[in-house]
Amino acid sequence: MNTTITIGNRRIGPGEPAYIIAELSGNHHSDKDIALQMVEAAAAAGVDAVKLQTFTADGITVESDKEYFDLGGITMYEAYKNFETPREWTADLKARANGLGLTLFSSPFDVSAVDFLQKLNMPAYKIASFELVDMTLLKAVAKTGKPVIMSTGMATQAEIEEAVQMMRSNGCDQIALLKCTSSYPAPPEEMNLNTIPRLAELYGCPSGLSDHTLGITLPIAAAALGANVIEKHFILDRSAGGPESSFALEPDELKQLVESVRMVEKSLGKVHFGPEEREAENLKFRRSLFVVEDIKAGEAFTEQNVRSVRPSNGLHTRHYDEILGKTAAVDIEKGTPMAWDLIKR
Repeated sequence: MNTTITIGNRRIGPGEPAYIIAELSGNHHSDKDIALQMVEAAAAAGVDAVKLQTFTADGITVESDKEYFDLGGITMYEAYKNFETPREWTADLKARANGLGLTLFSSPFDVSAVDFLQKLNMPAYKIASFELVDMTLLKAVAKTGKPVIMSTGMATQAEIEEAVQMMRSNGCDQIALLKCTSSYPAPPEEMNLNTIPRLAELYGCPSGLSDHTLGITLPIAAAALGANVIEKHFILDRSAGGPESSFALEPDELKQLVESVRMVEKSLGKVHFGPEEREAENLKFRRSLFVVEDIKAGEAFTEQNVRSVRPSNGLHTRHYDEILGKTAAVDIEKGTPMAWDLIKR
């Protein structure tokens, strides 16, 4: 078990910044120039990586009009055919990403995709939720020896266990698991983000979130729970439409997500009690005991002439009851901090 993994030169796991991935998916609308622009926009937003999906319709399903493949007016084959990222783009997209300081990797959807991506020296692989139960694919990916991120949408604990064991038994010891809800868009009440730290605990590996909700709120919440990886779908312009446009982030939103996650990570800090460095100067504005009316020597201290007020120059408020009823050793002006030498012994 590895509680951390490394993709490229980036360490991922507890104590490290969340690894933020922009999922391009099919939001390029089959236009390579748009895909390249997406890579550039993702880099400008500050993500760590961009991810592709490497598949062909033939590799995912069968060209058939039988009822099993009917999606309501379109066959499964036709739908995936419209959604492909041409393999011939991959090298150029990877070069553009790497030139901008980003890591690029992909989700293979069949063994031929793994073979293709291996020739391009992909630094890591992602297993999509729907493919988590494809043991043939998992075995092929595991044998590459590369780090693997697996989404767990729809998966029972037994299915996750089987997938993890398949990876580890075939030589993959760098695994990260992502909580995912495989509905599009996913409703917040079905996200169960508390599963994220539980995945890390159960399988001794980094964990995180593959998010299909609207907006950026839930990825930020995941960061607060300690997510090591955050994946979010990305699009240049939602108004252009597409099957994943509703829950994909535009460039400004992706940038806001990255900045918000980094702010959350800074704020989590460590367990600490006592004043922080910038708080120390405000200790003087705490309450303490002050004389609030003129008092003559021999006069008693009462609730009317001694009070707990700001600032902190007087005796601690814990001594209030101890002082009441005692008498003044000297004349005391209103506004004088209480001190032991003002009290008659």
